[in-house]
Amino acid sequence: MTKKKPYELTQSQKMMVFVLSMSLYGLSNMFTELLPSVKLGFLELSVEYFAFIPLTLCILFHPLYAAIGASLGEIIFGELMLGQFGGIGEVEKFITFSLGMYIAGILVRNPLNRMQVSVAVMSGLLVHHLLALMVDIGKVWVGVEELEAVPGLAESIVLIEGVAFLNDLLFSGILFALLPTLYLVPRLYGKIEPLLGMKPRNNKVQYSLGEIVTPKLVIVGVILAAIAVVAEFMSEADMNIAEWEFDFLGMFGDSFIWVVIGAAAFIASLTIWIMRRKAKDQKQIWGVHHEE
Repeated sequence: MTKKKPYELTQSQKMMVFVLSMSLYGLSNMFTELLPSVKLGFLELSVEYFAFIPLTLCILFHPLYAAIGASLGEIIFGELMLGQFGGIGEVEKFITFSLGMYIAGILVRNPLNRMQVSVAVMSGLLVHHLLALMVDIGKVWVGVEELEAVPGLAESIVLIEGVAFLNDLLFSGILFALLPTLYLVPRLYGKIEPLLGMKPRNNKVQYSLGEIVTPKLVIVGVILAAIAVVAEFMSEADMNIAEWEFDFLGMFGDSFIWVVIGAAAFIASLTIWIMRRKAKDQKQIWGVHHEE
């Protein structure tokens, strides 16, 4: 007896989810660049990201394709199109964010269950930020990166990175990830998928936590985390590969960011239009079959 899968998407639909996640999250990243940060003493509050976009797509559609698409969108629209690329140093951010979003997506069995969605969102964000925190602390403790705040006192990185971790998790994480996702997922589930020509994920499929957090997932996660650490260490140790910078903002002015925003918005709109057109074609085909 074959076990039912929660997601029933064709390869072309998976690719559409990938492109949609890439363009929408890339678009949102451009707007975070325009938002100012707020300083409260030594604490700086800033909008790190609008993570509710990939989180919603990971939960409703497909966690793997939506997670990878969002990470790639940040690199394309937030780095390359602005004339900068961190080379191998981008691998760490790509892996940790993709892994966090993917874990959040697979932890949700029923998108209508708000408690389940809440736990999944915070778990995914915790994985993402905790891995990034461990990498940043590790760079200092092994002497790869010099600590400028307190020269000669590497232990202080724990406090500095800890404050940044709490800001990202509790400020940006709750306001711009958890709350919007809690609002959007139950309201969009079962309604947005047919509009885009897809079947809603099956929320009747029951599986235990052990079936989600499998040994394979743990092993792959550990390997990816190790790759992220090595890549970031190489980046900080002057062994960066494929790093380049061509300052488009300096050449064309700050208004160039609107060109990037327009490109991301165009790709997102085009993707939604194609998905809607395919959905209409499918309805017409189904209507012909019913008449026969």
